[in-house]
Amino acid sequence: MNIVIFGPPGAGKGTQSKFIAEKFNMYQLSTGDILRKEMSKNTEIGKKISSVINTGSLVSDQIVSDMIEKVISNNDYHNKIIFDGYPRNLIQAKNLENLLKKYKQKISIVLKLSVSLETVKKRISERKSLEKRTDDDKDIAIKRYKTYENSTEPVIEYYKKLNLLKVIDGENSIDQINKEISDIISSI
Repeated sequence: MNIVIFGPPGAGKGTQSKFIAEKFNMYQLSTGDILRKEMSKNTEIGKKISSVINTGSLVSDQIVSDMIEKVISNNDYHNKIIFDGYPRNLIQAKNLENLLKKYKQKISIVLKLSVSLETVKKRISERKSLEKRTDDDKDIAIKRYKTYENSTEPVIEYYKKLNLLKVIDGENSIDQINKEISDIISSI
């Protein structure tokens, strides 16, 4: 089973993905974590990624796709991947579908954490003081929220048409969200 989890920055994708990974013995593929790891290495690609992210924009589809394929092609993670924050646009969604087919896999379910901009701003502010992430600036968060909303709407519709989409109220407590997600996954 492969799972896609959506939500704007600060929605709790990472928290929920970690929970799912531990509970259901899956691999959390966080594009954000992969990109931050590359930035911390201070490589040429890492510097490029950093400049794009710090303006509130999204990294190119090709860079992300190359990183994603390395994980999908690893037999240790065959049909045990949680795609945390990917795909972000229709091109990426179709690319993911092709990559999964190439490695004889598929998406089992798509979870969307639905949260308001106000909640995101509050959570980003709290997270910044705890984790000291450079991409957790309020202005950047607002821009990323709007970018997310605009770019992922077609992806949400795409998965809705495939009858894979489940919307979760991301305003609930972490425990309530955990339970709802567990119930959905257990019913597959």
